[in-house]
Amino acid sequence: MSDPLPGMPPPLSPTDIYSANRELSPAVADHRPLVYVPNSKSNTVTVIDQHTFEVLDTFSAGGQEPQHVVPSYDMQTLYATNDLPIGGGSLLPIDPRTGAPAGPAIPVRDPYNMYYTPDGEFALVVAEADKSLDFYDPVSWQKLHALPVPDCAGVDHMDFTADGRFALASCEFIGRMAVIDIAQRTLVEMIDLPGGRDGMPQDVKLSPDGHVFYVADMTADGIYTFDAHTFDNTGFIPTGKGTHGLYITRDSNRMLITNRQEGSISVWDFAANALVHKWFLPGGGSPDMGNLSADGKVFWVSGRHDAEVYAIDIVNWNLLARIPVEQGPHGLTVWPQPGRYSTGHTGVMR
Repeated sequence: MSDPLPGMPPPLSPTDIYSANRELSPAVADHRPLVYVPNSKSNTVTVIDQHTFEVLDTFSAGGQEPQHVVPSYDMQTLYATNDLPIGGGSLLPIDPRTGAPAGPAIPVRDPYNMYYTPDGEFALVVAEADKSLDFYDPVSWQKLHALPVPDCAGVDHMDFTADGRFALASCEFIGRMAVIDIAQRTLVEMIDLPGGRDGMPQDVKLSPDGHVFYVADMTADGIYTFDAHTFDNTGFIPTGKGTHGLYITRDSNRMLITNRQEGSISVWDFAANALVHKWFLPGGGSPDMGNLSADGKVFWVSGRHDAEVYAIDIVNWNLLARIPVEQGPHGLTVWPQPGRYSTGHTGVMR
């Protein structure tokens, strides 16, 4: 790995960028073990108890079309990202100690998704409709820089290289990927997916060793692989219909892949470099976005088209609970998460 982005905590292990994600930090010791579900079509956030599977609360998201609940870099606040109205948008702060809103919504342009630069300097708002990546001060919420990505229709998900210097972002509506220089805040290049402009790239995840980016594609029904140093496309693995979300297991050995349109989860083994398991939701469903419990035993994922959330035991592979929520559940987060800092999305920790 090259020298990390100045100010970024270097990985604890040179062979595993997720090696800090084994135990909870003292910084989250007083945070309640809850699941936060943004209901995009109901403009609400549902709060679920991780242990009892009980819905504890449903409150207004403070704006329209909440898409994701994003942990802050310092892990002290969660934000529901409201990406409407067009030209507007807001972030609703949530206190993870209480599970309740921590104040009024903060005006932010079109926050479909949000990440944090690995040095913690900027909140990186993914302004999907406006085709822009906006760099905000994460305390004052003043926009400091805007990086237009006009050829990246549907910019929505990304992940960072192991050194934190670059990011690979998906362009959902045009079958392309964008390479971003984080330090210089510039667009480096656009990459056409082999599937062409009909592709719908979704979640992006870096392998534990930092050498490979995996990109879920919902119309290609699988994951593309990219060299994380050259950004060359290196392959494609079919996983299931409607491939959408990517989640690294707590031991960094495997990756969970949600196949939304067929109600299944595929399991990729990094050492074997192969798919090793596929599990279907009993009775069907639409698994979309989620995260793992702190101990790594339960995978929580939203049922995007079914107004429900699934709690799945990934040790024995059985469905623990199917929890009704409001309409359009999307990028839920499970909190607290192990790790030293958050790079955003639904709780990508390093």
